[in-house]
Amino acid sequence: MNAPAPTLARETNAAPVVLRAENIGVTFHGNGKPVEAIRKVDFELHQGETLAIVGPSGCGKSTLFNAIAGLLRPTSGHVDVGGVRVGDAAGHVGYMLQKDLLLPWRTVLDNVMLGLEIRKVPKPRAREIALELIKTYGLAGFEHTKPAALSGGMRQRVAIMRTLAFDPEVVLLDEPFSALDFQTRLLMQADVSRIIAERGKSAILVTHDIGEAIAMANRVLVLSARPATVRALHVVNLPREGRDPAALRTDPLFQEYFAKIWADLEKPAGVA
Repeated sequence: MNAPAPTLARETNAAPVVLRAENIGVTFHGNGKPVEAIRKVDFELHQGETLAIVGPSGCGKSTLFNAIAGLLRPTSGHVDVGGVRVGDAAGHVGYMLQKDLLLPWRTVLDNVMLGLEIRKVPKPRAREIALELIKTYGLAGFEHTKPAALSGGMRQRVAIMRTLAFDPEVVLLDEPFSALDFQTRLLMQADVSRIIAERGKSAILVTHDIGEAIAMANRVLVLSARPATVRALHVVNLPREGRDPAALRTDPLFQEYFAKIWADLEKPAGVA
């Protein structure tokens, strides 16, 4: 029986929409000519799914990430999280960046508790939440260890626990594994996907790695070169349960997705 062909249309999804980006445009005004980074980008994120965003180098992926996270006000359009404009949705979005940004003078436990402390969660409750995450996700025994004594993968695991500790509706992942070696990156892709699924979270992954996008996401949004517009949307028809990022790379359907997304990225500017 032949495998189903990769889907390029918008997926029919009965799950509620937890994040909606409408008509997002970003133009930077400096001393010279205005630079349009993003033009009329629209997409939705459904409850429990992971949406990956890929695009050519320099296309504006990080700018779009900052707009989604509420770190940058778009020139046009808006982002809603749970029906609330993202700028007013404090605590609804958590993000994990390229660097783990763990505080070196704090222990694993204290780093996981950081977001809870900022949100004024009582210390006994914050400690309880952090210890449960540390135990559940394989760092029991390292509670009082400083980041310098951890491997890169362990540090990233602490970072995702810190992000999940305050229970955000949406998790944003900005190239979170780019600093890791290839083997550790594959392990962390599986690890973080599993953790997000177990917590019932919705996530947006911004990445330059096509394989990573296919391995982790339900859908892959492809951006054009700058100014970034939506070039294609691929629905990833691969089993979600127990996805093995290493084994997937030998799956013919994985290779079909890779080839089609690569072709989208290689299209010249102005070609649909």
